[in-house]
This record gives sequence, structure tokens and C-alpha cells, in this order.
Amino acid sequence: MQQTRRDFLKSTLAGAGILAFPSVIPARVLGADAPSKKINILQIGCGRIARSLDLPGFLKHDAARVMAVCDLDSIRLADTKKFVEAYYAKKNVTLSVAAFGNYREALQHKGVDAVSISTPDHWHAQPVIEAILAGKDVYVQKPLTMTLAEGRAVSDLFRKHPRMFQIGSQRRASSGFRQACEVVRNGRIGKLHTVKVGLPTDPFGGDTREMPVPPNLNYDCWLGPTPLAPYNEDRVHSQNPDPKKRFGDRPGWLRIEDYCLGMITGHGAHYGDIAQWGMGTELTGPIEIEGRGEFPKRGLWNVHGAYHVEAKYADGCTLIIDNTFPSGVRFEGADGWVWVTGSAQKVTASDPAARKSKNKPLDASNPDILTAPLGPKDIRLHVSPKDDHHLDWLTSVLTRKPAATTPEQAHRSTSVCIVSWIAMKLGRKLRWDPQAERFQGDDAANAMLTRAERAPYGALSFLKKL
Repeated sequence: MQQTRRDFLKSTLAGAGILAFPSVIPARVLGADAPSKKINILQIGCGRIARSLDLPGFLKHDAARVMAVCDLDSIRLADTKKFVEAYYAKKNVTLSVAAFGNYREALQHKGVDAVSISTPDHWHAQPVIEAILAGKDVYVQKPLTMTLAEGRAVSDLFRKHPRMFQIGSQRRASSGFRQACEVVRNGRIGKLHTVKVGLPTDPFGGDTREMPVPPNLNYDCWLGPTPLAPYNEDRVHSQNPDPKKRFGDRPGWLRIEDYCLGMITGHGAHYGDIAQWGMGTELTGPIEIEGRGEFPKRGLWNVHGAYHVEAKYADGCTLIIDNTFPSGVRFEGADGWVWVTGSAQKVTASDPAARKSKNKPLDASNPDILTAPLGPKDIRLHVSPKDDHHLDWLTSVLTRKPAATTPEQAHRSTSVCIVSWIAMKLGRKLRWDPQAERFQGDDAANAMLTRAERAPYGALSFLKKL
């Protein structure tokens, strides 16, 4: 009964051999590096974002062990398995990474504690839902979902089956963004009346010619719930034999509305989230919205080009999103303004550049607004350890305390982007009920809150079968 944890592990290993932990065998089995003290992560999706952002974000932390990877492209899958194993080998950790072409099989892999999902937007909702039901903690790239109906289903499911959650809105981890939002939330620029968000645009074009499906790609599954469409490399992702190109090029699916709504969700999920954080409207949304956008009539890529959206909130504040604004968020109040942007204009090297601001990354109409310390009664927002977004989630998994963004907050930030896209498509003023999450008196707009799902795929179809 007095046996220590170390003694227990020693006796277990002595009786069962190294097979007690078949997937993770660090050079020093006991102590701080004991496998039982690691968060065993399954990485679903091994493309550009996973390789450049999410995997490096987890691998550098000793609390994490990436023990399994999954992708529909067998070449990317094999390369990523090799990449992870080589990383651990340099740290004197012998790790045999499991590789899966089917995420459902991967979710059943023994020992997986948590799941990182870095798939195309149309493949966010269903893996998230199935991971929740499998009892896994979830990290998912933004936007949370492709449709508002999916987002509501995901948030509700998290409420029924609580798990630790984080979405890929990295800017919430930044002390600069947090400080800007705290300044605004505590009234230091007076009553907030306008918030301006600047985002980039994607290019038009894309090759429309049909190509043979690569033997390494499960293309039908990649299409998932979206309509059948002829394969083209510009539709999916690069098949370049050079790994730097294969994992570094911006994939074509980001520019096709069946798989992504464009920059309004792609980068809007970042800065729209910060806007709502500063406005204090994280659990609601606008009451009126109007927008316009340019949509191409030729080529494969059909997401919006230039755009302008204005959304009014119940407290009288107006959110304006425009591609001609500098990339970032500007909060304007009765007594001054605060501006905040990222240290770089791009999330990854292949992202399109946006207009740069002449202001500092964090700036204000009066510098004293930013330097005055918070008082004991002031609003204090979530602090991510070491300003590290991935560490924030890992800490949440270990402590069982919420990370920077809850599922409902992620859904609401995504919702602002989705209703903006609907307003851009329809080109008219819409009245929005943020509580009912329906447009008032507009059947055409409400029909765009969900999409048909091609069998046997689809998050909503999957939930109906439970």
C-alpha cells in the first residue's frame, strides 16, 4: 500500500517487459519522461498547417508525445511518420509512430489521449464529433466548421460530453492581442462604437482540366460530404515530389467554396475572433449585417475576392471587415483607439500578404492607455502560458481547466464569418437573431446555414444515426 509511483512502474515493467508501453519507449523510461506522464496525441491531417504549425507546436513540448498520424494521402502520411520519428530520435527517444489512412481506425488506437485535427475546412466537424464521442480531448484548426448548423451541433455536443478543447486561433495566446482586448473591455477608449478588421484576399484562377487521381490519394474520402467533382491537383493539394513544395505550397482547396469559404473564414476566424474578444460579444453575434463581395465567374477557384461587410451589434457597435484595411484589428471608442496586429502578416510562409499598417503591432491614440496597470476590479482575460497557443491546450489537458477558447466561443467567432459570407453572397441587408441563430424573414439566407451532405459522409448525417 506504501508503494510509490516509481516502484509501481518498475514492478510493472519488470513483469510485463517493455510492452507495458508499446508505442512510447523513451531513453529514460522513469521519472519526468515516464510515458504515463505524456499526452499521447493523434495528428489527423498531415498537410501544410500540420507540418509547419501544429506538429512543431506540439513536438517541442515534453508534455506531448505525437504517437500516431493520419492522412488520406499515403505519401504525405509516410513522410510525416518519418518526420516525427526523426524528431524524437534526435532527442534520444525511440518512438514507433503509428500511421493510419482512416481517422476512425486511428481514433481507436490504444493509448491516444488527445487529437489534433488539421484537415481541410469541410473535414473539421465530423472528426471533431467522432473524437468527442471517443472520449478524446480536441485541438482543431480554424474555422471550427464550414456551416453554422455544424458549429451549433459541435458546441452542443461538447456541452453534453465535456472534453478539453482548443481551436487554432493562435492570436489569443499573444500578450499583445490580450492587452488590446483588456484595454477595450475595461473602457479605456470610452464607449466602443466601431471595430475595423483588415484581411487579405485569395487569387482567382485554377486549372479546370480533369486529371487522373493519384494512386496515393483516397480522393472519394477527401471529397467527403461535398459533391462529386473531377480530380485536379489545383482542387486538392500539391503532389510535388519535393517535400518543401508538397508541404509548403498553399493548397487549392482553400480557394474553392465547397471546401472553404475564402479569407472571410480563413483569416476572418483569427481577427473576427479577436474583434469579438475585445467587444465582449464572444457568446452572441450581430443583429444586422450587410455585405458585398467579388466572386469569379471563370476558373476553378471561386472564393471571394475583394469584399466589404458591416455588422451591427445590439449595443450599437459596428464591426467592419474590409480587404482594403491593414491586416489587424482597430478598436475605436469615444475617447480614443487601439490597434493590434500580428508580429508577421502571414500565418504561414505561403499565405497571401495583406496590407501592412504604419502603426506598431500594438498601438493606441494615447500610449498611456496601454501602459496603465489593470486595477483589482478590472476585467482580466485568459493568459496563455509563455504566449504559446499549443502549450495552452496541453496545459488545459493536464490541468482539466479550459484553454483560451471554449467550443461555444469558437462557434460564435466562426458564425460571424459565416453570416458575413452569406451577406456577401446575397448582397443585401440581413437581420440576424444571435440567440435563435436564424435570419429574420429570409428563407434564402436561412437555407445557407447548412448544406447537403453526400452519403456516406457528413457530420449532421452521422449525428442523426446515433
